[in-house]
Amino acid sequence: MRVIHLYKPDYLLLLGAFVFLIVTVLCEMFIPFYTGKVIDILGTQYHWHDFRSAIFFMGIFSFGSSLCAGCRGGLFLCAINSFICRMKVKLFGSLMHQEIGFFESTKTGDLTSRLSVDTTLMGRAVALNVNVLLRTLIKTLGMLSLMFSLSWKLTLLMLMETPLTGLLQNIYDTHYQRLSKEVQDSVARANDAAGEAVAGIKTVRSFNTEQSEVLRYDNKLLDTHNLKMRRDTVRAVYLLLRRVTELGIQVAMLYCGRTFIQSGEMTTGNLVSFILYQADLAGNIRTIIYIFGDMLNSVGAAGKVFEYLDRKPQVSSDGTLQPDTLKGHVEFYNLTFSYPTRPDRSVLQSFSLELKPGQMTALVGPSGGGKSTCVSLLERFYQAQEGEILLDGQPLQSYQHQYLHGKVRSIRDNITYGLKNCPLEKVYEAAQKANAHGFISQLEHGYDTDVGERGGQLSGGQKQRIAIARALIREPQVLILDEVTSCLDTETEHTIQQALASCPSQTL
Repeated sequence: MRVIHLYKPDYLLLLGAFVFLIVTVLCEMFIPFYTGKVIDILGTQYHWHDFRSAIFFMGIFSFGSSLCAGCRGGLFLCAINSFICRMKVKLFGSLMHQEIGFFESTKTGDLTSRLSVDTTLMGRAVALNVNVLLRTLIKTLGMLSLMFSLSWKLTLLMLMETPLTGLLQNIYDTHYQRLSKEVQDSVARANDAAGEAVAGIKTVRSFNTEQSEVLRYDNKLLDTHNLKMRRDTVRAVYLLLRRVTELGIQVAMLYCGRTFIQSGEMTTGNLVSFILYQADLAGNIRTIIYIFGDMLNSVGAAGKVFEYLDRKPQVSSDGTLQPDTLKGHVEFYNLTFSYPTRPDRSVLQSFSLELKPGQMTALVGPSGGGKSTCVSLLERFYQAQEGEILLDGQPLQSYQHQYLHGKVRSIRDNITYGLKNCPLEKVYEAAQKANAHGFISQLEHGYDTDVGERGGQLSGGQKQRIAIARALIREPQVLILDEVTSCLDTETEHTIQQALASCPSQTL
């Protein structure tokens, strides 16, 4: 019901689609009926008026069916695409507000799958599946009534196929869907293997493991091939059994139909109409059985999407405090913290620290000692289990999210990321302070140079200097630097340190 409510902006499109659906079904039901009438007219004493009337109605119903089917499909697709677009934006917005720990404990593939696959399945749950289900159900009921009017005996004989077909379809769907999921997972593992090798090509080349990576990828593809063979074998067996069942029923129906024609219970045209209905009805019954299973899958996908939509971030961003001035006095008070992915290992235990305005404070210690953790906590990436962080005497979570991250910046993103209408002079100034202006000016297009994906055309030191400029351009009151000069030479490091120390009112 929640999915139906989310379709509210598209109710008008859905209403129009359902109207065209009903008209389409009504037209399709009468085409076989008039086909039989034409055969009866041609097989008996020919009457031009009756023949012309039958052909006219056949043409009207065929044209109406085609026109309404196209309109129905177009409206449903418009509704589906509109819904999927809204859901993707809504889900992406919800993900962007989650805490950093959520992304560390959730695989990227799961998130992209929710955004790309599950939102699409949600859209199909109502618009597409209900469209097919209603069309098939209405058409099936209508054809059954017409078939009973033609011959109730043949109808009962034909319905004997339904339980057999349903049982075969149910067994097939269970095995085929399970194997299809295994194939998808296997393809994903093969793609991961290829992606890891390509992303780490320098490491692969350095350790001369090209052939082992090729062999690993080949093994992944072999697993996928074997799963596809099993899946396709299941489909082949199902199609064979289904065809044998259909053939047996058709032979019995033709034999009984011949007997009924000879006894005068039905005409040749009626038998032709009945055969056309029966061929269509078998497919409709299989479709109904399949759609119920597909709708269950769609409901499962919707549940996964709602799980993320309804998730509340563990690090709250509901603060409202926005003071006009900020001194930059930071206090870590009795902090105890462990990462969400390692809750049994405390990184900080009863930790306290004071950062005074206008002073440069350096945290020195071994790798893994908690230096970067202090930076992450100050940026509100995580929430400490005990203790609190005060900024100018107020708890950090009390500050408005956008305000806080405008005053406290880490070295990330790009120089003007998040800044609207930033003057080029400020970009130059920030780059000069970061000792980056010189090499940027020497690039082919200067500040407009495309540096490739993730800055792949820049050296580590160049990327680090640009990262420093990203923070400096905002003129933050509290500037957080985590191993800021790890990729720089001594001379560049000294120049940048002098530039950073030139602002006496800044907490560094």
